This record gives sequence, C-alpha cells and structure tokens, in this order.
Amino acid sequence: MDLSKCSALVSGGAGGLGGATSRRLVELGVAVVIFEYSGDRAKALADELGERAVPFEGDHNDDAAVAAAIEQARKLGAFSINVNAAAIAVPTPATADAAGAPHDMGVFRTMIDMHLHGPFNISRLSAAAFAANAPDEDGQRGVIINTSSTAAWEGQAKQVAYAAAKAAIAGMTLAMARDLAAIGVRACAIAPGPILTPRLAGASDALKAELVKNVAFPKRFGQPEEYASLVEAILRTPFLNGQTIRLDGALATPLTEMSPPPRA
Repeated sequence: MDLSKCSALVSGGAGGLGGATSRRLVELGVAVVIFEYSGDRAKALADELGERAVPFEGDHNDDAAVAAAIEQARKLGAFSINVNAAAIAVPTPATADAAGAPHDMGVFRTMIDMHLHGPFNISRLSAAAFAANAPDEDGQRGVIINTSSTAAWEGQAKQVAYAAAKAAIAGMTLAMARDLAAIGVRACAIAPGPILTPRLAGASDALKAELVKNVAFPKRFGQPEEYASLVEAILRTPFLNGQTIRLDGALATPLTEMSPPPRA
C-alpha cells in the first residue's frame, strides 16, 4: 500500500486518539477526511494540518453522512483506510443502586450507539467502498481499524455500557477480518488502556494516580501519539489481521469507579 496515494476516513478525527491519528496520517502523506460531530473542531484541526486534511461534520450512525464522507475521501486519493476513534463521555449509573433504581436504558442505548453501532456502520460502508479498489501485491484493498478498550476485559464500576460496547468491538474484529478476507480488506482493533486524552486529563487526581499505579511499565499514561504509531504499524504490516491489540503498558486494572467528572 503506497500511503502517499491513499486517503482515509477517521471518525472522531479531531479528538484525542483520532486527532493524533489524523496528524500522523497526514505526516505519512495520506489525505484525511476528519469526520466529527463538531464541524468547528474538525475544521480547526484541518486548518492546522493543511490541504491534505478535510473536515466533515456528521453522525457515524447516519448512512447518508457516512456515504458523503466516503465520497469526499475518494476525491482525495485511493480511499483505503478507515480508523474509528469517536467517543463521548456520558455519566453512567450502576446496573442498580442501593435505592433500587435500575440503570437507565436510554443511557445504555446511547453508549452502545456511539461506541458499537457507529464504528460498525462506518466499517461496513468503508469496506463496501474498498471492494472496488485495485488490489496491491498482497491482494489488499483496504484496512479498517476500530477502537476497543481494556474495559472490554476489565470493565469498571459504573462502566457497564461502555464495557459492553468495547467487548463487542473486540469480539467482532476477527469475524470481520474473516468476512472481508474475500475482498482483500484487513480489520484490526486497538484496545487502549489509560491514554492521556483531554477527557482523562479532566479526571480527578486520585483516579489518575490509581490508574498509573497499576501500569507495569512505563510508569505513566500512554500518549495519543502512541495510539497513532500503532495505527501506522498496522497499516505497514499486511500479515497483521483480525487482532485486537492492547496498548496499556501491561496494565492490571484495579476496581475503580469510572464516573466522569461533573460538568462545569
């Protein structure tokens, strides 16, 4: 795959993980469509990155918006890369509390829509577009990289909806890779541990200290640029397929309440 001739669609492409990925791809010569709920945020990053980056505002569960973003990517190069890194922070309750109140199903559905339905929707539509590409020397026509989490295996208190979605991302990765083998499309996922995105930077000092304490090595948070480096490694390694790769410094996650900080 000649990256300088490729274009990519990055959902959440102006966020912590997605923003670092958009930057790295542009550095590699890839043209990038920065797909975001916030058009202003996407435009700000696109302006910074220059003519090889194009902002696109849309909902990744909206087929028409995703199709339009794919068409934009096709205009920029050989559309063959899709990275899905969109996420939102939603205050989530326990499955049931001491007062007998059950988990709100609307909140659960919102989390599943954002972290599972959306990435799958972009994956399936991107893969369908990749099918028309000319294959490279390995028969490869495209690469899809989704974002799971260490929560897929070690979900924390008040994280049941998020953990369910991220476990589903990990669970679908090998099946997706096997589905898409016939058309020469690879599928992998990255499962980050504590990465110092703006969302984690806003967490309490006590929570951040607890998370770092349980990272084996190096004894720090991961950086968004390390996620982007792993995206690059997946793109450059055609034999890597169907894998969910943990990026967590050999983290052993303690029991922690993962409620986001209150909004100002």
